[in-house]
Amino acid sequence: MNLGRLMQGKPHADTPGVTIATPRAYELFGDVCFVGRRNRAFTRLAELSGAEPGDRVLDVGCGTGYLTRHMAARVGPDGTVTGVDPSPPVLDYARRKKQRVGSAPCAYQEGIAESLDLPDGSFDAVVTSLMLHHLPEELRPAALREMHRVLRPGGRLLVVEFRPPKSRLGRRLVHGGAGHAMAHNRVDLLGGLIADAGFEVGGHGDVRPWLSYVRATRTR
Repeated sequence: MNLGRLMQGKPHADTPGVTIATPRAYELFGDVCFVGRRNRAFTRLAELSGAEPGDRVLDVGCGTGYLTRHMAARVGPDGTVTGVDPSPPVLDYARRKKQRVGSAPCAYQEGIAESLDLPDGSFDAVVTSLMLHHLPEELRPAALREMHRVLRPGGRLLVVEFRPPKSRLGRRLVHGGAGHAMAHNRVDLLGGLIADAGFEVGGHGDVRPWLSYVRATRTR
């Protein structure tokens, strides 16, 4: 998310011209954006991922680990969850967060979506939330191809993106608070990008209040 208005800091590796908020600012901004529905929304996203108890899960662009921790609760103590993000301060914050009892252990590592330092076919499920719109358009296909590479055949992908408000006033408010990339996010293009990366798209939909998702499978 473009949080340049909320904080000062160094540029984010994947978001030219956008500064990193303090990790706490990320969390507060998320709570405000989801108007009390954040936990419910991300619990639903974990369900939509198709991850099962014992699965190995990767969260690309994990940020403070909010979805990562929900995925850890989803796969349970016999599973594993890895979060990747280019920001060391954000990852340090994620590592300090408590996990629910009975969750999988969460591991966090520094990295970029378009060049994941992870073995081929090493995950049962890959998730990414509110990350792709931060990447320059020319890097988005490479990021999705990397997600395809690290999934095992039959593995599941969940891509979640911000769904801009339909009203002119809503778009204006989002543009002012969260930036151009979110106010004009073309979620209708996600399915085509994911299919072009080699996935079989299996479904799409919305999660209130502001999210759209696409589910897909690596078939080979």
